[in-house]
Amino acid sequence: MNVEFLHGNTATDLATLRITHDPSNASHWCHMHARQAFSDASYRPCFSPRLLRELRLFAREAIEGCQAASAAAEGPAPALSHIVIGSDAHVFNLGGDLELFAGLIRQRDREGLLRYATECVDSIHLLHTRLHPDAHTVALVQGDALGGGFELALACQTIVAERGVQMGFPEVLFGLFPGMGAYSLLSRRVGPKRAEQMMLDGVMYSSEALHDMGIVDVLAEPGEGVRAVNEVIRQNRRIAAARLALHRVRDVIDPIPHAELMDTTRIWVDTALQLGDRQLRMMERLVHAQLQRPAALDAAVAKAR
Repeated sequence: MNVEFLHGNTATDLATLRITHDPSNASHWCHMHARQAFSDASYRPCFSPRLLRELRLFAREAIEGCQAASAAAEGPAPALSHIVIGSDAHVFNLGGDLELFAGLIRQRDREGLLRYATECVDSIHLLHTRLHPDAHTVALVQGDALGGGFELALACQTIVAERGVQMGFPEVLFGLFPGMGAYSLLSRRVGPKRAEQMMLDGVMYSSEALHDMGIVDVLAEPGEGVRAVNEVIRQNRRIAAARLALHRVRDVIDPIPHAELMDTTRIWVDTALQLGDRQLRMMERLVHAQLQRPAALDAAVAKAR
């Protein structure tokens, strides 16, 4: 893979992302929770405000890269680019910034909660709409994806997950629901009834089970996720015109408007402000678990049930 590192080309230094570009297949890779982030002992692999800001920087670079590839394309065949979201950490993403949530809820700061939720929705919608008409998005899930992390994966056109990974929505454990796109994204894959069940049961589903449901598109062996993504890219580039045409068809037949996501997230904000002290203490307990490694997080979730 002919990789160019883009870390030094962003408007500001990146602390939470590792960004690369492979010009040989027009793929743009974003690895969340870059190793340098963990030099801060308080870093949690969740959607912190800084991670959200840096994801926007990546999106800008990826869009510019897709535009350049399209402009350089020769002949009638489209220039299909791929945008891949993965993680350098032991997890894909643990979801929302629970420490921030708890603080804003205790302060009764509806505006602050809505501002954070809107940033998340903007990122989810941008990814779902592929950033550029000539792009295809891929989630590379090599570690657990909880809450908003699962929503991020669902926003991509293709989910590649390694065996042994778990994904689910633990929000119900502290009286909430996943409110940044889960219902819209999941119901279009498995139907509203199954989506609601998964959003409320607090179950962590294995990648194998999600593959059987049709939620995970490609199931890879442990350590083989990157190779599987490159195979997806190779296959898509062989049928670039058909792939992009089907994207346009989906946009016509089954779009997810930004307004739909915002209506849902406003309900999420109002619900969050109804949480009591017991639910907030549970949320804060999970914050401490996010600072630890997988075994401690699994134990905290199991205890919360």
